[in-house]
Amino acid sequence: MTSWIARIIKGMIIALGFILPGVSGGVLAAILGIYERIIRFLAHIRENFVENVLFFIPVGIGGILGIALFSFPVEFLLKHYQVPVLWGFAGAIVGTIPSLVKESTKKSSRDLTDKMWLVGTFVLSGLLLYFLNDLVGTIPANFVGFVLAGALIALGILVPGLSPSNLLLILGLYTPMLDGFKSLDLVGTFLPIAIGGLLAMLAFSKAMDYALEHHHSRVYHFIIGIVLSSTLLILLPNPSSKEAISYAGAGLLTWISAFVLFGLGIWLGLWMSKLEEKYK
Repeated sequence: MTSWIARIIKGMIIALGFILPGVSGGVLAAILGIYERIIRFLAHIRENFVENVLFFIPVGIGGILGIALFSFPVEFLLKHYQVPVLWGFAGAIVGTIPSLVKESTKKSSRDLTDKMWLVGTFVLSGLLLYFLNDLVGTIPANFVGFVLAGALIALGILVPGLSPSNLLLILGLYTPMLDGFKSLDLVGTFLPIAIGGLLAMLAFSKAMDYALEHHHSRVYHFIIGIVLSSTLLILLPNPSSKEAISYAGAGLLTWISAFVLFGLGIWLGLWMSKLEEKYK
């Protein structure tokens, strides 16, 4: 019973990675000592299937409880204090970048191709994400949209250091997702996100395992490029995105709060990265 309670609590903590921009569910899973078991289970799903399912049931229960518990305060803060909160989120993402840079050269030295991957990904993903609504229209917050959200959340678990919530902010799915979580919308929000997450994990776990094994540096420079561009876009107003940050009416106190939270966010990101290195 104690083990079940401990895993429920771990699931609640990992849920923070689902709803807080700048926080990676993969990092939290690594800190809590279950990341490698998740990846091993997904990459070899038939191996010890029943045992693994029983192990992860309380983690899943904790994740649902954590999402329901934390969604309301996050949604409230974004609604009433958007500028300082988003700057705080951006700072947390910036704080994880040194860890990603360090990880990128863990298996090989950085070469010209890596740098081209990083710059190319930063420019192309930045332009694509900024003009996404103009190119394809607003992604609807419906069943299909939340399946996409679930897939992005799953990638945040598969790749420690990658925070999917900043992408969801840009895509206009973040606030609707929080609303669904807050109201415990099981069919309209939880179910499609669970489906998207499960499909992405099954589809990409082996591919990610292979890519990190054979193209480790390229993968991480690609990730860094996306993280940099998406973080910048969180802080840039975008007329075509209804969830984009707005500085209208921002006074001195708002800007002071934003810079203070940005600094605290960087500290939090650095601290989380150090914890990941300790417990990974």
